[in-house]
Amino acid sequence: MTTSKHLLALLRSHIDEDNDQFLSVALQMAASEARKGHGKVATELRSIVEEARSKKRVQTARPIALAQPKGDLAELLSASYSETRLSSMVLTPDLSLRLMRIIHEHRQQRRLAEHGLKPRRKVLLIGPPGAGKTMTASALAGELSLPLFTVVFESLMTRFMGETAAKLRLVFEAMRQTRGVYFFDEFDAIGAKRTGTNDVGEVRRILNSFLQLLENDDSDGLIVAATNHPELLDPALFRRFDDVIEYEIPTNEIAKGILKARLRTFDTTDLDWDAVVDATSGYSQAELARVAADAAKSSVLDGRTIISLADFNTAISDRKRSSRA
Repeated sequence: MTTSKHLLALLRSHIDEDNDQFLSVALQMAASEARKGHGKVATELRSIVEEARSKKRVQTARPIALAQPKGDLAELLSASYSETRLSSMVLTPDLSLRLMRIIHEHRQQRRLAEHGLKPRRKVLLIGPPGAGKTMTASALAGELSLPLFTVVFESLMTRFMGETAAKLRLVFEAMRQTRGVYFFDEFDAIGAKRTGTNDVGEVRRILNSFLQLLENDDSDGLIVAATNHPELLDPALFRRFDDVIEYEIPTNEIAKGILKARLRTFDTTDLDWDAVVDATSGYSQAELARVAADAAKSSVLDGRTIISLADFNTAISDRKRSSRA
């Protein structure tokens, strides 16, 4: 790459607020200078890049101003800023790669637009309760420095004919007005099959309205829908989403990673991790997080910083009793 192309790449990455790419191009320039025999300049460039990375000076995009929904929207959308990041989650390599691809495409919207392309904007998350779908929506908002708007289904769904569809239109209009991550949790509430046994005319109208709104939406934000029951969704919905991502109950390796991450400030050196993982086999991410928190509380209240197997056994027993209550 010539010097002029390096400068163009630096400028483009700066405009796109892609700091990782900016530093990567700087390292390419250092290598180019070294090949030209400019060892001192190359060394200085590498030193500056390493210093920036070691001190975590990678800047984040400026947050979109959080405008609290007003009027009718105040009952339909819950707005917040998220501090969650993908690094807060323990993910399989495949899942991590797919989520990072979404984030990368949104960070490079301008570059894609120059070629008539758009990032993945409509994402469907499916999987069992507690598998990390809600946390993913928060992490996407946090990574993109966008406000998180959660759709309040209790206010959206009404028994009056046509009212739910009208409220849906308000939500989609808000997407055009304010860029953000719009999260539809328990999505099967409006995405149920039109041929279901409990189907009524109003259910069909709601689903048809959503399908039309989703297909015609051309806003700049990210729409994330999540469901624990993909089998209930109308097949037409899957074609409207840019990406369908499936979550599963954590494997033993992932479960161990989740527990260790939750207890990283405690001493777990002598903990029998095999016994802990066996005892929590089949637990969701949310259940693992709660068990780890309960074990940590036992340690703290006893004036300890060490997590023992007994702490975990007590936490697991308590959770089992709670689930039976």
